[in-house]
Amino acid sequence: MTHRLKPLADQVIVITGATSGIGLTTACKAAARGAAVVLAARNEEALAEICAGIRGSGGRCATVVADVGVREDVDRIAEVARAEFGGFDTWVNNAGIGVYATLEEMTPEDHERIFQTNYWGVVHGSLVALKELKRNGGALINMGSISSDMPSPLLGAYTATKHAVKGFTDSLRMEMLHEGAPVSITLIQPSGIDTPFGEHAKNYMDEASQVPPPVYAPEVVANAVLHAAEHPTRNRIVGGWGRGMVAAARVVPSLTDRVFTYAYYKTAKQAGRPPRETPDNLHSAGEDGDRYGDQGHLFSHSLYNKALRNPGTTLGVLAAAGIAAMGMMARPRHHRFHRG
Repeated sequence: MTHRLKPLADQVIVITGATSGIGLTTACKAAARGAAVVLAARNEEALAEICAGIRGSGGRCATVVADVGVREDVDRIAEVARAEFGGFDTWVNNAGIGVYATLEEMTPEDHERIFQTNYWGVVHGSLVALKELKRNGGALINMGSISSDMPSPLLGAYTATKHAVKGFTDSLRMEMLHEGAPVSITLIQPSGIDTPFGEHAKNYMDEASQVPPPVYAPEVVANAVLHAAEHPTRNRIVGGWGRGMVAAARVVPSLTDRVFTYAYYKTAKQAGRPPRETPDNLHSAGEDGDRYGDQGHLFSHSLYNKALRNPGTTLGVLAAAGIAAMGMMARPRHHRFHRG
């Protein structure tokens, strides 16, 4: 079934996890293109500041202080969207948290909390959104990761949540297909992204945490999200390096297990830098309001979409790109770049 989605300027878009990184970037880009945005997060002060900036630029914005792991809070997001704008056309389940730790050393409380936000937050958001979207049509966009399709040591609990998000989203899409519901359901799978994720995550390690490279700008993901809001999309891996890494993990899994093990233990840490003293955002809201992290991004754009349009692109080429990406991950980083 083909779903007709409105132009972005005619839409109301709900975005969870909207006070930093991908969520903040998506919200600002959507508002700049004319969409009304409903922003949800735990940090009331950051929400107010971001919304004031959007309104100051002529945009339309409403905010909801909410923990997506609590169903009643998510119900309230939908209520605010209806009260302020008469409903919504796209719902983006973006909120996410992380923990840098081996699976053996994580406490049960931390393990449960990351699932409450990353998995149950998507479940609550999806089921609440469908009440509106099934009646009026629209797009449901869930934030997965390349970790939905490949393992990640030191981020094992986060990876498990993203595998769960993929399984839930793909199964829900099939159920909506069976019903003939006028809803486009998209799974977005970013590669490593230059957001404050490494700073916000709880860190059990002896050095500061960071997003393992190669790292893209959050604008690359925001563009993919907003494209899916207008054009029905099944799933989209964001970043050609990440697509290559996923392909490599499928084609040569034993090799990638060894290479990723070596690379992640080196690149998930900022060598010689002690753990940050700022509070993490696992169990409560952290410091928000920033689009970018502190490590810089290597890529401000992705040529992956161009590669997808090339019928000569093969899994073997993507696997080769993945092996090259593994080499990049394993290589020490002497310079940081921060473009666009």
